[in-house]
Amino acid sequence: MQVEQLTCSIGAELIGVKLADAVHDDGLFAEIRVQLLKHRVLFLRDQDITRAEHAAFARRFGELEDHPVIGSHPDHPGLVQVYKNPDSPIDRYENSWHTDATWREAPPLGSVLRCLECPPVGGDTMWANMVEAYKHLPDEIKAKIEGLRARHSIEATFGAAMPIEKRLALKAQYPDAEHPVVRTHPETGEKVLFVNSFTTHFTNFHTAQRVRVGQDFTQGASELLRHLTSQAHIPEYQVRWRWKPNSVAIWDNRSSQHYAVMDYPPCHRKMERATIMGDKPY
Repeated sequence: MQVEQLTCSIGAELIGVKLADAVHDDGLFAEIRVQLLKHRVLFLRDQDITRAEHAAFARRFGELEDHPVIGSHPDHPGLVQVYKNPDSPIDRYENSWHTDATWREAPPLGSVLRCLECPPVGGDTMWANMVEAYKHLPDEIKAKIEGLRARHSIEATFGAAMPIEKRLALKAQYPDAEHPVVRTHPETGEKVLFVNSFTTHFTNFHTAQRVRVGQDFTQGASELLRHLTSQAHIPEYQVRWRWKPNSVAIWDNRSSQHYAVMDYPPCHRKMERATIMGDKPY
């Protein structure tokens, strides 16, 4: 297996690897897992695999989870179909920096995304290294966010455009989750900046140490959250991947964010994603 690092911060392409082989080859899968922890996101070309092989490879990391809004392939539970056609409405969720499903109490470990069909130009996906984002924060910001916690909401994102009854039912099923602003990676021990576009507000900001007068809370908290979420926008923490049919991306959802670039005209774009269940951040 050849590993070609793509940037100094995040991302590597695996060359000479067939993911179908890693379904049964323990040694190969172990190597892939090591590289994933090191590079945060891995890319592969020419992976002409079946849906069953796609799901089976992803299950080597853990059980798969469905998405309550998008839904899975009818014959392959956990294999989410992210399909677009020329008549699809403009997407407002994927082209925002985010960590998948932080509105869950236990957000996903990661995902395996495969391209079936894509435009010849455009529709790239970008990833950002949120370990680096935390590492390079000024010390005074690190001190300010130590012990801070925040809410993450599916209601305010996927549910926002729903009729109120459906939106409230979605929130009842998935109440806003609370997570640390800085989580610890459960396998590497690294500190990770863990706020994104699903994050709505801090839950324990209003303390004597942080708030002197009202505007320290009403303005200061939102300004701090905006500053933290903007760290994913820094190019030095990013990698950009151009899709082709049968290309695959595998990412660690615990230490990265991603952004699907919506720069292509109406067309057919078919992606399938297997998302792996994770654990509760701490």
